[in-house]
Amino acid sequence: MNAMPTPAPAGADERLLDAYSDAVSGAAAAAHPAVVHIDVQAGDSKRGSGSGFFISPDGYILSNSHVVHGANRIKVFLADGRQLSADLIGDDPETDLAVIRVSADDITSLTLADSAAVRPGQIAIAIGSPMGFQQTVTAGIVSALGRSLRGAGGRTIDNIIQTDAALNPGNSGGPLINSRGEVIGVNTATIMPAQGLCFAIASNTARWVVGWLIKNGRILRSYIGIAGQDVPLLRKLVLHHHLNQATGVMVGSLEPDSPAIRAGLKEGDILLALDATPTPTADALHKALTGDRIGERSLIAFLRGTELRRHAIVPVELPVRG
Repeated sequence: MNAMPTPAPAGADERLLDAYSDAVSGAAAAAHPAVVHIDVQAGDSKRGSGSGFFISPDGYILSNSHVVHGANRIKVFLADGRQLSADLIGDDPETDLAVIRVSADDITSLTLADSAAVRPGQIAIAIGSPMGFQQTVTAGIVSALGRSLRGAGGRTIDNIIQTDAALNPGNSGGPLINSRGEVIGVNTATIMPAQGLCFAIASNTARWVVGWLIKNGRILRSYIGIAGQDVPLLRKLVLHHHLNQATGVMVGSLEPDSPAIRAGLKEGDILLALDATPTPTADALHKALTGDRIGERSLIAFLRGTELRRHAIVPVELPVRG
């Protein structure tokens, strides 16, 4: 007769944890005190919620813009049970990031890691309040790097981290952490019909945005006032004008009294470059329209029919969206 197995002694569960489980549980425990649930009221009856996390011991909390944008009341629920009112410091719909602040002592904050050091396959742990269930932990791996998502204003958010750590409504704004409990991304989106396609804004993007939001309350960007689409260039025009690109941005419409109108652009023109920066796509044009171009004379190169033209243009500040 086979001998009966000897029961595991009390406390053996901890010793039997494998390295993966130990890494996940340890990182989650370290990050847990810094993660908050956010409840928002944006009108008389419109309510929303999401997640966030402390990024400094003086009460600054990082979350998503879509969680707090337009809020007239923000309440934050801390892991230790405290409920605090928060002020909106600033938000940036273009990157879906926001900073709010509470006044409190004894705050635990998280460190933003260098997302450039993240590699596919490494552990990724998401913490947040999906469906109102606070301090929920899911874990997986970094599935891919360098993804792009379209922001609220039409610009793309680059260097997005793709993960299979499950996200649900309410996870938005929570941290995506590594096995050391450092933030590698800010959870922002899922593709609902798909399984295991979840996305986070890279911590390096967040670090840059946070600095500007705390300083100015918003991110300055320039604007020329066109709606356009990417189009291929005729091969004979590429060769004739010695162009180093195969596509450009065709102007579909122009905003009234915009820099584009004042520069003499017309519908059907194909934009090629802004100063020395090629604009083969609408996304490349958005990236070229940085805050330091506001009010500064630039030179825009474009095709009108078969003719290559260059006109002076003075970008203005991108209007604040409501």
